[in-house]
Amino acid sequence: MEQQYADIIRALGEDLDRDGLRDTPKRAAKAMHFLTHGYAQTLDEVVNGAIFESDASEMVIVRDIELYSLCEHHLLPFIGKCHVAYLPQGKVIGLSKIARIVDMFARRLQIQENLTKQIADAVEEITGGGGVGVVIEAKHLCMMMRGVQKQNSMMTSSVMLGRFRSDFNTRSEFLRLINRS
Repeated sequence: MEQQYADIIRALGEDLDRDGLRDTPKRAAKAMHFLTHGYAQTLDEVVNGAIFESDASEMVIVRDIELYSLCEHHLLPFIGKCHVAYLPQGKVIGLSKIARIVDMFARRLQIQENLTKQIADAVEEITGGGGVGVVIEAKHLCMMMRGVQKQNSMMTSSVMLGRFRSDFNTRSEFLRLINRS
């Protein structure tokens, strides 16, 4: 990967012997590996057994989970926050594991719509809950830095599964609690 970055920088007309660029291909390759480390993770590794028996049956919400991802179309960042809710049915997941699930999928080349679905499906699979709701709000640098260059646009995507999809009251409660109704 380091060699490919060197080739790209040269193709831009830059001099890799210039002081500021001398180690850039190595740094860029290291950064790309970090930004896409979600490919090296599995759901089981991320959750690490942190599923606990519980009588809880009311909605569990984790709001404002910050996320950073790369647009698969332009390799530019999109940055935002994710809100995740589920309805426990006999077991709950460790709180930090929801944020780790978000990170695992965000740290891959993505489009926001697929990221939202992947998170919802994973939380549903792990918790076996009666429903899952996921809302992501993000700003996309591919839209801000190039193309239409709109600085204040925000994309919102949602996936509702189980009772979040079939029960208007459950969905409304979730959206109200994340201040999006």
